[in-house]
Amino acid sequence: MKKGQPLIIAAAALAVLILFSGMGMFYTIKPGERAVIFRKFTSGLDKEHVLSPGFQVVAPWNSLYLYDVKEQKSEETMDVLDKNGLSVNIDVSVRFNPVYNKIGYLHEVFGKNYINQLVIPEVRSSVRQVAGRFTAEEIYSTKRQEVETSIITETSKSLKKNNIDMRALLIRSINLPAKIKQAIENKLKQEQEALAYRFKLEREKSEAERKRIGAEGEAAANKIINSSLTPALLKMRGIEATIELSKSPNSKVVVIGSGKEGLPLILGNN
Repeated sequence: MKKGQPLIIAAAALAVLILFSGMGMFYTIKPGERAVIFRKFTSGLDKEHVLSPGFQVVAPWNSLYLYDVKEQKSEETMDVLDKNGLSVNIDVSVRFNPVYNKIGYLHEVFGKNYINQLVIPEVRSSVRQVAGRFTAEEIYSTKRQEVETSIITETSKSLKKNNIDMRALLIRSINLPAKIKQAIENKLKQEQEALAYRFKLEREKSEAERKRIGAEGEAAANKIINSSLTPALLKMRGIEATIELSKSPNSKVVVIGSGKEGLPLILGNN
């Protein structure tokens, strides 16, 4: 073998290796994506170093795991039991995305199938636990907002611990068996009617009280006035009124006595 041939053979082999493995060396990570590398011959899964969007070169003997980190949505319909063991059908929608810089930890525990392995089970578990603390009537109507808030809080906390950001969770619908739903609606209707009747009674009671107070005030005023109307005062007021009438240019004065206590009268006009 000629001198230098081993180097040529090695270079050719390396060239062939690069040629056949080139497609596994060069990656383009798109916006909305992240990636982690598994270094099989050295450090294993590199959880701390998360690859950002752009062109990346990875040794052919290492593995790259690509993750979609854009916001995603899952819709779930489930039958749960209320506090009294009645079946309630709840339809929820959850929006989420992986925590960008924790992709490695997510991959280590759940892998790329984390939606089915983590997100959906946690949502279902939270809905069941919260529903079990309320009655069907409370879930359906009287405490619906409280139920939804509790589900959001508990689901978000659980997913956050596992490197998932929950953006929103909505209860899209709550369905009960027809008979139970009708019974609850009838009860709510009766309660509303009772409240309306109670309000009417309170209003009428208030109006009656107002009239009573007004009547008492008027009676007190009349009593004060009557006690002040002495015969002397009435006579003086009559004289004053007569004098004012006598000043009118349209009047002719005729004074007529009417007994000892009689008052003068004004008769005649133009």
